[in-house]
Amino acid sequence: MHSKLFLTAVTALALIGCGAGSDSATQSEETIARAPIDTIDEILAGDHRSDEERARDQYRHPKETLAFYGVEPDMSVVEVWPGGGWYTQILAPYIKNGGGTYYAASFNREGAKERVIKSLDRFQETFVDHPETYGDVVMSVLGEGYDIAPADSADVVLTFRNIHNWQKSDSEAEFFDAFFRALKPGGVLGVVEHRADGTDLPADGTSGYAYTDDVKAMAFAAGFEFDRASEINANAKDTKDHPFGVWTLPPARRSSSVYGKEDASFDRTPYEAIGESDRMTLMFRKPAAIDGALLE
Repeated sequence: MHSKLFLTAVTALALIGCGAGSDSATQSEETIARAPIDTIDEILAGDHRSDEERARDQYRHPKETLAFYGVEPDMSVVEVWPGGGWYTQILAPYIKNGGGTYYAASFNREGAKERVIKSLDRFQETFVDHPETYGDVVMSVLGEGYDIAPADSADVVLTFRNIHNWQKSDSEAEFFDAFFRALKPGGVLGVVEHRADGTDLPADGTSGYAYTDDVKAMAFAAGFEFDRASEINANAKDTKDHPFGVWTLPPARRSSSVYGKEDASFDRTPYEAIGESDRMTLMFRKPAAIDGALLE
């Protein structure tokens, strides 16, 4: 992207030096003004993020993770189930000035429970209603009968720590199919998930952890090809044998089997020392061709 800016600036100077009209110079200046001005480092240090949110960078490695997936500001990017918007705070400003599009694919408001509606309202108020910081955030729906983005339009689809939830509801096949439809031929599906590998945890998502081979199988069933994996988000300290599953660890810090009923006597010291979970970081691609035929 920096090379594009450099070439644009050089072209503008050359035109001026050759006596090009003022319209050409003005057009070049406008092109530069529309280009992305915020780097990932600037966004990570921005005032729109709290100290608590920045403290998670050491476990979630957003700069390295987005670079691994090849995310650029001029792309069409879908974040699946953004939740409270931890990654939205990074992705949306990054894409804001680059001419790209950021989609937040979340729950269907129609017929939803009150807590889901409140969550959607918070996301709307925090991000969608503040284009000066986050640009034109597009809210879409992940669910039957809906598209998370127009078919064959997205450069990247990202999901962070969600797959165990889909396993519990047996919805992973439906959702991976939605990712495949949305992506351009050759587009990237990026998956970060709590990693169960090396344990005998159940493979149904109830622990909050999932097995790498199971995630790959979900992607293959939808038509994706495996590209590569990274250890960016690995955590060797995570023993994964926690009394309340992955939610025993930060940031959930659960201390009881009953949600919302925390045990003040529970010793959190060893879990704070672990930090956030061990995570797989996988990249898949939608094939550029199927059975030898190029996809348009």
